[in-house]
Amino acid sequence: MSEKKISSGAEKAESLTNKKSTAKKPAKSAVKKSTKATAAKTEKKVKPAKTKTKSKKVVSEKKLAKRKAREQKKLEAAKIRAEKKQKRLEKRLEHKQKRLDRIAALKERAAERREKRRERRDMLKHESKEARINRRREEREAKIEARVAKREARAADKQAKREHALKVRAEKRADKAERQHTPGLGGWLAAVISLGVTTLALGTMLTFGWINYNGMQADMAGVHTQSLYELNSIVDNLDTNLAKARVSNSANEQVRIFSDIAIESEMAEVVLERMPIESNLTENMTGFVNKMADSAQGMLYTVARGGRLTDSQKATINYMYETNLEMKRILNEITSTSSAKDMINAMKGRDSNLSVSFGDLENNAIETPKEIHDGPFSDSVKKVSAKNLENLEEINATRAEELAMQYFESYKPTEVCCTGETVAQQLECYNLTVKTDDGEMMAQLSKKGGKVVMFNSYKECYDKNFSVERCIDIAQDFLSDLGFDGMKAVWTSENGTVCNLNFAYEQDGVVFYPDMIKVKVCEQRGIVTGLEGISYVLNHVERNAGKAVISKSEAKSKLADGFETEGSRLTVIPHDGEEVLAYEFYGNFGGNDYYIYVDAKTGEEVEVFTVIGTKQGKALM
Repeated sequence: MSEKKISSGAEKAESLTNKKSTAKKPAKSAVKKSTKATAAKTEKKVKPAKTKTKSKKVVSEKKLAKRKAREQKKLEAAKIRAEKKQKRLEKRLEHKQKRLDRIAALKERAAERREKRRERRDMLKHESKEARINRRREEREAKIEARVAKREARAADKQAKREHALKVRAEKRADKAERQHTPGLGGWLAAVISLGVTTLALGTMLTFGWINYNGMQADMAGVHTQSLYELNSIVDNLDTNLAKARVSNSANEQVRIFSDIAIESEMAEVVLERMPIESNLTENMTGFVNKMADSAQGMLYTVARGGRLTDSQKATINYMYETNLEMKRILNEITSTSSAKDMINAMKGRDSNLSVSFGDLENNAIETPKEIHDGPFSDSVKKVSAKNLENLEEINATRAEELAMQYFESYKPTEVCCTGETVAQQLECYNLTVKTDDGEMMAQLSKKGGKVVMFNSYKECYDKNFSVERCIDIAQDFLSDLGFDGMKAVWTSENGTVCNLNFAYEQDGVVFYPDMIKVKVCEQRGIVTGLEGISYVLNHVERNAGKAVISKSEAKSKLADGFETEGSRLTVIPHDGEEVLAYEFYGNFGGNDYYIYVDAKTGEEVEVFTVIGTKQGKALM
């Protein structure tokens, strides 16, 4: 059995060896086939390699084209930037040249004005009385003719606009009538008619109302446009008179000029109130014309009494002239560019060219400085409820007459009569007439508590028999008799023979400016001829001013270098609707007097006033 197994194993091994040798020596045909197959494979492999090389060349050409396109774009962008830069440079040069031309033109006009003024001075110096009379008559006639021509031109312009509007309206009607006869409209009309008579009647009523409303708007727009033209004319006249006021040196001529300025300023204020513009867009302009009227009246009084204008008053005239000149320029632009549509939009409270133009006029042309004519915070009435009167009894008219008889006992009244009621800053008052042997007096008493709110008498004052110090004592006694205790004189000024005094409430050494009373004293008779106490009645209440966080010396260190302090005190002032404890510093800087207020808690400068007008006005520190 073992032999068989061995032989069989050998046989197997031998057979396996024969198979391997057979596999190692393939047939020639097989070799040829395999060689051909390998060559074919090699050829196939080589061909794709050639294709890949070509695709690489194509991709590189595309990239090159893209690169060239990018470079071309960069060159074009650089060219555009260079052109823009060149344009900007040219524009700057053009603006610079225009500015230089404008400056040169202004200098030329100034030189012409100086030459005209010199010629006029020379002419006035050698002018005879008859020639002066003739010249003034000719100037008045020329002025009247100019006004008439201007009025006629406005009327002609208005008539032309009206005719143009009628023409446009007629064309619209004709166009509408033509459209109504177009094909297919009859069917539409039949469909509308089929909706019923009620619908048509309602539509007719609404249409009529809409047309009527539009007509009313157009009429109101015309009225407001006329007001705008009137305001423009007034400002033109003010420009002429202010220009004359700058050079006039004759008392008679100054009286006439200042009278015209005062009247025209009041007219401008009335017209401004009629304009359909929000009050915040005309606040500065209204304040400017108001102060212009007050300044003109003060100068008129000075000249009429035989006095001469001070340097401060002359500076005020120059300021008014320059501001009014800029206001005239912008108003002329507004008048020439505004349309009826702008006026209607302004009436509706919408944004329009008119509101934008008045906003520019308010913010850019008129910079009304914080000036003192009659004392700091003299026109600050902020609150609208009298706290100290809330718990007081309301009096009737009879009781008001009895109180007035007591208050003005020293004037020896013969009769007191209540003439009606009024509202002053939301404070209800009785109007009273107090008759005496030498005239009448007007007074207002609050319905609650019967406090004197206003008092005015018409007394003639020609001579000065009482000093300012004596007038202060007289006013102090008068206020005490009326029940106004703890008042301190904080400002005095003289207007001819009338002494104007401002009193403020003082508590623990702190002056409360919101609680102010203004008093007029006749320096001839030594009696009080006027009182205005609305600020005191509305604001006064016992209150704690608080404590200062910083010292007076620390507050003084916050002032500008070179400010020469002449006096200081602790005050409570109205600021941004609130009461602020502040140090008041009065002094001089650069030849002008200033009042500077520094917050006693934060050390910040909160208010600055410039003293203008007469040099007789001063504060009593």
